[in-house]
Amino acid sequence: MDVLAGLLEGPRARGAFMIRACFEVPWAVRISDEAPISIMIMVKGDAWILPDGDGPAQRVRPGDIAIARGPDAYVCCDDPSTAPRAEIGPGQVCRPLGAAHVGRYKELGVREWGESPDGPAQMLIGTYQMRGELTGRLLDALPPLLVLPTEVWDCPLTPLVAEEIVKDEPGQDVVLDRLLDLLLIASLRAWFSRPEADAPAWYVALGDPVVGQALRLIQDDPAHPWSVTEIAGKAGVSRAALARRFTELVGEPPMTYLTNWRLALAADLLRDSDLTVAAIARQTGYGSAFALSSAFKRVHGVSPQEHRG
Repeated sequence: MDVLAGLLEGPRARGAFMIRACFEVPWAVRISDEAPISIMIMVKGDAWILPDGDGPAQRVRPGDIAIARGPDAYVCCDDPSTAPRAEIGPGQVCRPLGAAHVGRYKELGVREWGESPDGPAQMLIGTYQMRGELTGRLLDALPPLLVLPTEVWDCPLTPLVAEEIVKDEPGQDVVLDRLLDLLLIASLRAWFSRPEADAPAWYVALGDPVVGQALRLIQDDPAHPWSVTEIAGKAGVSRAALARRFTELVGEPPMTYLTNWRLALAADLLRDSDLTVAAIARQTGYGSAFALSSAFKRVHGVSPQEHRG
């Protein structure tokens, strides 16, 4: 398994929030739902997404896909100068911002929301409700906001999402969950492949003949008792050369990266499997449940059992 495949195999939506939003111009909605990831496909009209903080505003045109990583808030609007009319909070609860906007945005039909089903601005939205549905490694690899223009990647899933999102049939929630997972994986694969993408350091480092080899060794066999000397030998360089180049390209020393990778895998296994802590310890390179628990609590602040909930 390559590093990118390992990163993308984790999304597992469970009862995801999906909706078709329809607006009349002017329109603006502030999103502060603290969701870990939301995916937006513009199907009609243009929109602007304005992140909180220092992030630049980005324009989204028909066919474009935007992915926003929480928990920071952002505004979706027809124009950066339009003040928000409503705010979407945790649990997808909508509240008007001012008496003049009471009742402005409302349910229009099955998974349809906004002002008019035929509004000039229409967007398909899929939102992961809980952080546990996504690996921490995936979230840490993403910027707060990324946009895939349709001229860069024409998403073949858009017609299917548009068709399925408004259906009310048996098992439809499961269909939409899996469709959202597929949409996220396909979108991120397309984004990571772009040469101009602001990809994480470890992803860029995969292209280096020395550090890329080291990363693949760690990824493929995290349970192995790796040392810098052994990894360097397999990569064909000295211990000092590997340590220097790895730190330069990845941003942390090899053993620090290995520890973080093992603990990230352990966190995923705690969430997605019924394996005992001892079994997870063996799979992630720790000699005992006690050793894993000590390392896990030092990094995550809670024990494996508390993380599993």
